[in-house]
Amino acid sequence: MIFYRANGGPQSRFGSSVKKAVGNAVVRNRIRRRIREIVRRNSSEIPSGWDLVIQPRRSVAQAPFAPLEAELLSLLRNLAG
Repeated sequence: MIFYRANGGPQSRFGSSVKKAVGNAVVRNRIRRRIREIVRRNSSEIPSGWDLVIQPRRSVAQAPFAPLEAELLSLLRNLAG
């Protein structure tokens, strides 16, 4: 789930919120690290000028990295449209 709002600035800002229901601290931190890495690796493909909060669901904990990256990028690319 992604919440977004235009910020009028030259860059997009990212945040993540992982609920305790997703898993213990180890699982939640792993999810945060994966999301941060996806954003870092693909920052040039993400539209600028947005404030984004990414709230992953429980299934993200078991998802392989490549499909997770593809799905998140497709969501982020479609922000402006």
